[in-house]
Amino acid sequence: MKRQYFGTDGIRGTVGAAPITPDFVLRLAHAVGRVLKKTEARPKVLIGKDTRISGYMLESALESGFNSAGVDVVLLGPLPTPGVAYLTRAQRASLGVVISASHNAYPDNGIKFFSAQGTKLDDAWELAVESILEEPPVWADSANLGKARRLDDATGRYTEFCKSTFANDLTLRGMKLVVDAAHGAAYQVAPQVFHELGADVTSIGVAPDGLNINKGVGATHPQALIDAVKARGADYGVALDGDADRLQLVDADGRLFNGDELLYLMVSERLGRGEHVAGVVGTLMTNKAVEVALRQKGIEFVRAKVGDRYVLEELDKRGWLLGGEGSGHLLALDKQTTGDGIVSALQVLQACVRSGKTVAQLLSDVQLFPQTLINIRLAEGHDWKRNGALAEETRRVEAELGDGGRVLIRASGTEPLLRVMVEARDAQQAEACARRLAATVAAA
Repeated sequence: MKRQYFGTDGIRGTVGAAPITPDFVLRLAHAVGRVLKKTEARPKVLIGKDTRISGYMLESALESGFNSAGVDVVLLGPLPTPGVAYLTRAQRASLGVVISASHNAYPDNGIKFFSAQGTKLDDAWELAVESILEEPPVWADSANLGKARRLDDATGRYTEFCKSTFANDLTLRGMKLVVDAAHGAAYQVAPQVFHELGADVTSIGVAPDGLNINKGVGATHPQALIDAVKARGADYGVALDGDADRLQLVDADGRLFNGDELLYLMVSERLGRGEHVAGVVGTLMTNKAVEVALRQKGIEFVRAKVGDRYVLEELDKRGWLLGGEGSGHLLALDKQTTGDGIVSALQVLQACVRSGKTVAQLLSDVQLFPQTLINIRLAEGHDWKRNGALAEETRRVEAELGDGGRVLIRASGTEPLLRVMVEARDAQQAEACARRLAATVAAA
C-alpha cells in the first residue's frame, strides 16, 4: 500500500490547499488518536509548533481532533522540533506532534510526529493512520473526550536539556558567537543556551512576526550570518532553520561549513578522544570526500536514502550512533533521538574548546569534492527511469569519472523535480557532466 498523504517528513504543503486545511488536520488528529487508542486507554499527546501565522489555526484543529478521539493534549507553544522530541520522551507522552514546514517559507506548513521514544515513526504506522482516515469518524462521547492544557516552561526544560549535552568540565567563555534562529522556533531558546554556557552571544533572526520565518536568514540563507559574523568580529556563527533541526556553521573568515563537514568533524573528534565509532551513515547526497576520509580512518560508511528518517533507520538497524546530511541534519544518538541543530552546534564547539583548534583546522584533512546539482521540472506522468538516452549518457559519464566522482539522479520527494547531481574532483568536469545529463532529460 502506498502512502497518500505522508511524505519523507510528515505531511507538508501550502496552507489553505489540501491537505494543509483545518478540516483535514482535524480528521488527521482524530485518525491518529484512534490509532493510539488501540493500545492505550488514555493517550497523551504533546503539540509544539514553529512561528508561522498558520500555526495557531492548525494547533486548534489538532487539539480538537485529538480531543474528539478521547486523547489528552499538552500544548508546548513555539518550540524546536527536537525540543518536542525530547519532551515527548521526558513527559512520558504517547506521541509528539510538530506543526512546521521546517526550512520552507511561511505560506507552507506541515505536521510531523514523534513516537513515545522521541523518534520518527515508521511507514507502517503512517499507513495505519491513512487507513483510518478513509473510515467515518468515531467521536468519543462527552464523558470520554480528551482535555487540553499548556506546559508553560517547555522552553526552559528544553534549554536545560541542550546544555546537558555539553561537557560539564568545559565552557564557551571567551567565545564570540552570532546565533541566527531564522525567525523560527528557536528564537528564544537558541541564544539562551549558548549564553548560559558562557558565550558572548549576538542574535539575528529572533524577531518572528508569523510571516518572516526563513526569510533571508537561517540555515537556508547563510549570507546574513556570514555578514553578521564579520561585522561583529565573532569566532563563529550558528545558523538554524525554521524548526531548528538543521545546522550550518560559519567561522571568523566567513567560511561556511555544511553538514557533511560537521559530521566528519564530530566523528574525528570522538576518535581523537579514543572513543569507538562503529560506523557512520550518510545519504546518497553525502560528499564522496567524507566517505574517502572516513575509510582512511578505518570507519565504515554507508549511504541511506535522502531524509533524516532514513539515516535514523539505518543507524538503528546497525546499532550505530552518528549520521547526517549535508543540509545540516546531524544525528548523535547518544545525545538526542533526532536531528537537533543546537545540540549539533554544541558538539562542534565542544570539539574546538577541547582541542584548542578551529573548525577549519579540525577539518584540514578533508577537502570536499565539487558538486553540481541541477533541478529539472518534470511533466506530469513522466517516467524518467524509462529514458534510455539518459541511462546511456549516465553510463558514459560514470565511465569518464571513474573512481574520481559519481552520479546521482533522483526524483524529489516533495516537488515534481528530477535532481541531477554530479560530483568530481574537478569542478568544471562536474558541471559539464551534469549539464550533459540535464540536457538529455530535457530533450526527452
